[in-house]
Amino acid sequence: MTTSNIVPPTGARDGQLLRGQSLPVRLANFVKLPHTVFAMPFSLVGVLFASVVAPVTPAIVGWVLVAFTSARFAAMAFNRLVDRDVDALNPRTAMRELPAGTLTVGQARASIVLTSMLFVFASWMLNPLCFALSPVALLWVLGYSYTKRFTRWSHLWLGLGLSIAPVGGDLAVTGAWSDPWWLLIVLALAVVCWSGGFDMIYALQDAEFDAKHGLHSVPSKFGVPTAIAIARSLHVLAVLSFAAVMAAQPLGNVPPVVTGILWAAVLGVALMLLWEHRLVKADDLSTVDAAFFTMNGLISMGFLAAVFAARLLLERGA
Repeated sequence: MTTSNIVPPTGARDGQLLRGQSLPVRLANFVKLPHTVFAMPFSLVGVLFASVVAPVTPAIVGWVLVAFTSARFAAMAFNRLVDRDVDALNPRTAMRELPAGTLTVGQARASIVLTSMLFVFASWMLNPLCFALSPVALLWVLGYSYTKRFTRWSHLWLGLGLSIAPVGGDLAVTGAWSDPWWLLIVLALAVVCWSGGFDMIYALQDAEFDAKHGLHSVPSKFGVPTAIAIARSLHVLAVLSFAAVMAAQPLGNVPPVVTGILWAAVLGVALMLLWEHRLVKADDLSTVDAAFFTMNGLISMGFLAAVFAARLLLERGA
C-alpha cells in the first residue's frame, strides 16, 4: 500500500485547541497545553511510588508539576520554532501559530527562555540531584526537535524525553535512585514504549509529506502498515514493562485488594491500547486524532488514579 491511498484526517486545524485570541490562549495553543495530560500523570506516579520511603509535601507536588509543565512547554515551543518553515509547507500544520503569524518568533523565543529558566528553578527547589540533572533533561527534550533531520527513530527520542517524568517524580521525593535499582528503569521503559508508539501513530498523518521533504520517521521510511505494526509491538512491550513494575511491588508488601487495583491498572492500559489500535487503520487515518488524544489521556490519567487509590488504601491500612 502506498501513502497516496491513505485517507488523512480532515479539518484545517490540528489538535485540541482552546478558543480565544488573547496571548495566554495563543501560547497555550502554541504548545498544545491539553496534551500535557499525556505524561504529567506519570510524574505523579513516580511521586506516589517514592512516598512509600520518603515523605511527600504539597510543596514537592507543586514543584514537580511546575517542573514538568515548564519543561514540556519549553520543549514544545522549541519544536514549533525549529519546525516553523516545514510546518508552513504542510497543509495539516500551516495554521499553527508561527506559520500563521498569530505569534512572532520573538514571542516564541521569549517563552522558551522563560520556561526553561522556570524548569531549572523548580528543579533547584526540589533537591540538589534534580537541580544537577536539570540541564541534561532540558538539553534532551530540546534536542528532540532536530531528530527528524537525521534519524527515523525520533519517536523513541521523544519517548525517552517523556520518560523523565516518572523518574523525575521519584527523584524529587527521595533525592536518590530507586530500590530495586531497575524499578525506575523499567518504569521509564514503559513510558518510552507507550509514548514512542503513540507518537508513531500520530506521525502516520505526515508519512507522505515527510518522505517528500526529506524528514525522517518510521512511517515515512517503512510505510504506514509497517509503522502500525511497530507501534503495536512497542505497546505490547509497554504493557509488559508496566506489569514488571507492578510485580516489583512498588508500594511495598500490600494486601490483596491493593494488589488487585494495581494489576487492574495494567489490564486497563492493555485494553485501552488494544482499543486504540482498533481505531487506527492503514487505509483510513481519520480517527488518528481521537486515538491519539482521547485514549492516551485516559491511559495516563487512569493509571495515576489506580496508583493513587492503591496508595490511599495502603495509607489507611487496607
